Amino acid sequence: MPKARRRKILRKTFYVILAVLVLGIGYSFFYPNISRLKKEAPGATAFMKYRQKTSKRAGKNTEVAATWVPLDRISPYLVQAVVISEDDKFWDHKGFDFAAIKTALEKDIKKKTWRYGGSTITQQLAKNLFLSPSRNPLRKLREIILTRRLESALTKKRILELYLNVVEWGNGIFGAEAASRHYYGIPASNLNPQQAARMAVVLPSPRRYNPLSGTKYIEDRAREVLGIMVKRGIVTPAEAENQ
Repeated sequence: MPKARRRKILRKTFYVILAVLVLGIGYSFFYPNISRLKKEAPGATAFMKYRQKTSKRAGKNTEVAATWVPLDRISPYLVQAVVISEDDKFWDHKGFDFAAIKTALEKDIKKKTWRYGGSTITQQLAKNLFLSPSRNPLRKLREIILTRRLESALTKKRILELYLNVVEWGNGIFGAEAASRHYYGIPASNLNPQQAARMAVVLPSPRRYNPLSGTKYIEDRAREVLGIMVKRGIVTPAEAENQ
């Protein structure tokens, strides 16, 4: 192929990629309408739809279990355990934990991958509501924009309420209420400290781990979270030990 033609093709390819990036990023500045989330429940999220789609491709038909409940009907033990386990600086940051991001980037560079996100609860909410689990740079840029929009439009309490109602807690299980009823047979409001801690620590890999499994990882992490809850006066030592 002549050099001139090759340069022309490369130039066109560059412009196409640039246009996709600009459109994708610009789109995230204006859509979706985040202000409606101040009062409305989001319904089926992008992540729920993605799971259903991949399930159908695999020849299965996974039903989504999700029941919306307000934050005051979710055990305060679960609320505290999730924040401690997933994003301990949640109440202080503006959507991003830059120390965690730096650590994640260092891991990515070392392992030559795009795996460790250092994501905050707000970032995870943006992903669950609007995006796919893809780890490509464009999706990450959209996540950053949507995270800032969520933090600007919503209170921290509302962000946490949304997150706890849409986050994946197992195969086809989304939200604290559905998860609590599935694993423990009780409403999310009735979870005790041990149940809450075990549910919280499975969130990084909810389809791999089960809060009832009794594995060393689950028990060690749950004990660690409970220890922090005791130090902060959220639960008493007796409550932390009571099974």
